[in-house]
Amino acid sequence: MMDRQSDRLASGLRSSVYLQMLDKLISCEYAPGSQLNEVQLAEEYNVSRTPIREAVNRLESQGYLRVVPKKGIYVNDVTIDDALQVFQCRIALEPLALKMAAPRLDVARLIDLKHKYMNSAHLDYLSHYYIDMEMHHYFVDQCGNKYIIEMMNRALNDNLRITIASKQDNNLVHDANEEHIQILNSLIRQEPPSVAADLLEKHLRICCMVALEHLRTTNMTET
Repeated sequence: MMDRQSDRLASGLRSSVYLQMLDKLISCEYAPGSQLNEVQLAEEYNVSRTPIREAVNRLESQGYLRVVPKKGIYVNDVTIDDALQVFQCRIALEPLALKMAAPRLDVARLIDLKHKYMNSAHLDYLSHYYIDMEMHHYFVDQCGNKYIIEMMNRALNDNLRITIASKQDNNLVHDANEEHIQILNSLIRQEPPSVAADLLEKHLRICCMVALEHLRTTNMTET
């Protein structure tokens, strides 16, 4: 019994370290191109180096980190190609996820999201970015397909990291808010799900165009 309890505690610790590091990579607290130190990470999370190594290995397999033998751990840069691939995935799958999710969406939650977008002008840029993704995560999480959920949550997290890393202007987020409100209004009015899905696809294509142009003007790496 004690061995099983110890295993559960160890597993929970590994998961906690991984999730905390992932959050800091997405929010760019661990900035793209920066170097991390295993000893310092162990001190930061108050753990041994074993859960750090396991988290680093997992994050490396997901493309966030790069381990260079005898040199250290590096945070991978964000590239224009990363952004393009993220939006290709989102444009292909997210409107489908919305149509699948439509019967499960709660009108009260949709209205709450609409009010958040209508009253977000006072927020700092980082809070804007997180709220910007909230509607998208809601649609995906309600679609009922575990494979789409897994793929799309990864794509949405990477999209958020790209946005934060490129320091896109708050005006772009405001424009996106107006498009979010249109999508939510369609769902609140209980129009056919295809109407909201078409609005979502249009929104994603605009976001893709704006993001790629912004990345090119900030001289972000092509590959």
